Amino acid sequence: MKLPTRELIHRLSSISNGPCISIYMPTHRTHPDNGQDTIRFQNLLKELEASLSQKYSVGEVRSYLQPFENIKEDRDVWNQNLDGLAVFYSKDVFELVRIPVIVTELVVVSDSFHTKPLRKYLQTEDRFQILGLSLHEMRLYEGNRHSVSEIELGNDVPKTIQDALGDELTEKHTTVASYGGVGGGSGNMHHGHGSKKDETDIDAERFFRVVADTVYEKFSKESELPLILAALPEHHNLFNKVNKNPFLLESGIALNPDALSADKLATMAWEVMEPEYNQRLKSWSEKAGQAIADQKGSDLISDIVAAATEGRVETLLIESDLILPGKIVDEVSGRVETGELSNPETDDLLDDIGEIVEKMGGRVLVIPADQMKFESGCVALYRY
Repeated sequence: MKLPTRELIHRLSSISNGPCISIYMPTHRTHPDNGQDTIRFQNLLKELEASLSQKYSVGEVRSYLQPFENIKEDRDVWNQNLDGLAVFYSKDVFELVRIPVIVTELVVVSDSFHTKPLRKYLQTEDRFQILGLSLHEMRLYEGNRHSVSEIELGNDVPKTIQDALGDELTEKHTTVASYGGVGGGSGNMHHGHGSKKDETDIDAERFFRVVADTVYEKFSKESELPLILAALPEHHNLFNKVNKNPFLLESGIALNPDALSADKLATMAWEVMEPEYNQRLKSWSEKAGQAIADQKGSDLISDIVAAATEGRVETLLIESDLILPGKIVDEVSGRVETGELSNPETDDLLDDIGEIVEKMGGRVLVIPADQMKFESGCVALYRY
């Protein structure tokens, strides 16, 4: 199974060969709570069957349901979940996606996939990454205010000082103890060669420089997420000396993350991130209000649809969890029609608008309901 990525959303958004079936549900990471997940999935399949039956024959409905019935019996699916699960199916696509946040139960049958919950995860302003760093290895995590999950690093990412420096290590025969253990020890005890603190410091600085450059090029540059450093206090100073990553937050966690549980790491990271998050929301609210006042933005759905199709929307703010059932009738005029989400001809207007904005190179951000100051549930900031 996959995690949400921009590439996945773009691929799903390119499919228009209906029916496109999207299912979302909350799941559980551990036993015994995950035992109820298959029951909830079965109930969603009944909802899916009812929706399909409005448009398709009995034989077609049975054919469309079969892949989902197979999922229900697959133990590997239900034993490896995070907090949410999404399933996408059409004639051209079959994807299972694990989501590291709780999602609302939802079944949508339409001419396109419903991707807003995936975009919500990728576009909410509370997301961040954590760089866990000691003198001999690095780890990378991604999370939000609720939880963090470790990122699987590819073979091209140097995870240890040996990976990063290889034969260039100043002291090739130095053991791991020279660089601090997993618990974060900072001693410089060498085995067989005596104390060589200067050489160890040189290696540490070179290792941190490789880590800083790699994290920026392979992760921060693409995600543009705030980066929080978790390391011993003395390592913060050395890392900041070599770091050129503009996404690194000034504040960090002054502990080795290996000594922290996932829940504790998430809690401490959110304490660092929350002021940044609140400032971002305030800034976007002010920008949106000013744009409307200057007639360089709008919170009217028809205006936003027309501007989005013309490629004039630079940034679109959407209220989290709000669904506006309907469809776009005329992209030029922005005319829309409301409907029932259970109808295969109906999708979520906010989801459709978000897809258009992204296809035209705009940015979409999902804002908490209590921070959305506009009654329509969305507001667009125009390029011109």
